[in-house]
Amino acid sequence: MKALVHDGYGSIALLNRPLPKLLEPTDAIVRVTRSTICTSDLHIMRGAVPRALPDTVLGHEFVGVVEEVGAGVTFFSPGDRVAVNCETFCGTCFYCQHGWVNNCEHGGWLLGCTIDGCQAEYVRVPFADNAFTRIPDSVSDEDALFLGDILATGWWGARLAQIEAGSTVAVIGAGPVGLTTMMCARLAEPERIIALDVDESRLQRATEHGLADVTINPAEKSLDTVESLVRTAAHGRGADCVIEAAGGDDTFEMAWRIARPNATVVLSAMYEHDQVLPLPRMYGKNLTFKTGGVDASGLDEVMALIAAGKLDTSLLISRRYPLSDILEAYRFFEAREDGCLKVVITP
Repeated sequence: MKALVHDGYGSIALLNRPLPKLLEPTDAIVRVTRSTICTSDLHIMRGAVPRALPDTVLGHEFVGVVEEVGAGVTFFSPGDRVAVNCETFCGTCFYCQHGWVNNCEHGGWLLGCTIDGCQAEYVRVPFADNAFTRIPDSVSDEDALFLGDILATGWWGARLAQIEAGSTVAVIGAGPVGLTTMMCARLAEPERIIALDVDESRLQRATEHGLADVTINPAEKSLDTVESLVRTAAHGRGADCVIEAAGGDDTFEMAWRIARPNATVVLSAMYEHDQVLPLPRMYGKNLTFKTGGVDASGLDEVMALIAAGKLDTSLLISRRYPLSDILEAYRFFEAREDGCLKVVITP
């Protein structure tokens, strides 16, 4: 089969690889029908994910059809259409039992990182009963494509923020994760959502699709100015909750500065460098920080919202490519050409 492989030194190539086989009773083999490229794939290419293994097929965000299941898979059968969770988790260890599946003792972020991922024709998926969300007949592959990663991240971030009706939510980053975060935050009926991004076209998209009520472009503005603008839009206090979905050089500081005292700051971004926690400057703000990799479990509820038309990710799709052109898709995605948000890859 054809598969996109990285070498651990910044290079990728579309190669011929053997078809995957079942290794454990809880495995399943999925025929990929749609996949996409994630910024995390770029992090791996750049060597920013130390645990990532070279000579691995990239990708962890996809949908497909179950082709084969191990003897231990009880909830899914060949022929089922499924969206696949970006996190691998056993469901039985201490962390899984507490709902912290990102920290599963037997899983975590494996696909496309430490084991072969989905930017291929077929993929082996461990712990399939936990990994899959069944796609209803009324939902297309593209409608479900982003469920297991960026939509799960948006759902997780909004849930961690504990958004109250009538509150002010600030989302830093209007890229794919930021936009899905706004979608999910909107379901909690806040009074307003403030979107912050240095890309004016992304802010415009957030406004046009009703995801943001106020937009702020921090480019060429001091953090003092950004903080003042957020206060003006948030009853003079600052945001009731802030969700940081950008992972820029100064967005962590921006997040805690634009939050009002006693606010919640959710860090759903993935940083390439250490961030500074200036406790003396924060003293008295009484902030609650919530962070970590997405605990993408319980996605049946999110799939139901997609089926009901309450979550629509079609605005994220910028271009479609066959797997044979995935190298060009990576170039287009990494360059953010034509305002690219996400691409769809079809084997």
